[in-house]
Amino acid sequence: MDQKVYPMTLDGKAKLEAELEDLKVNKRKEIIERIKIARSFGDLSENSEYESAKDEQAFVEGRISELETMIRFAEIIDDKDVAKDEVSLGRKVTFVEVPDGDEETYTIVGSAEADPMEFKISNDSPIAQALIGKKVGDTVSIETPGGGFDVKIVKVEQA
Repeated sequence: MDQKVYPMTLDGKAKLEAELEDLKVNKRKEIIERIKIARSFGDLSENSEYESAKDEQAFVEGRISELETMIRFAEIIDDKDVAKDEVSLGRKVTFVEVPDGDEETYTIVGSAEADPMEFKISNDSPIAQALIGKKVGDTVSIETPGGGFDVKIVKVEQA
């Protein structure tokens, strides 16, 4: 069975490592303390604090496992062999919807570090898939579940 590889930037890997460290060092201790306090309340069968703490513990342990896997199988993206004006993973791309759309800027990152609220889109997204490999000045057709549109790439830079 092939293990999935998680492409990411060096910065993205560092953030995942920091989150993992926080969960292991701080969050685990907090939850253990909450469970200990909840146990002191007596009957566990009707103890909502205990159930809540156990649920949170399960979530945190699942996230720790997920982070460890992503870090273990991380593939750091090296774009030094990619032309400076070419869209690739780890680059920030600015485009305008043609004919008369607003300018939008996104950083293309691996799925493990995608965060649309910070304008970081996954390399697996329809927008990134259409843009990767294209260059400044190219007009690109993008097909999304919400419909298709064309954009013109106006700038590509290091993220």
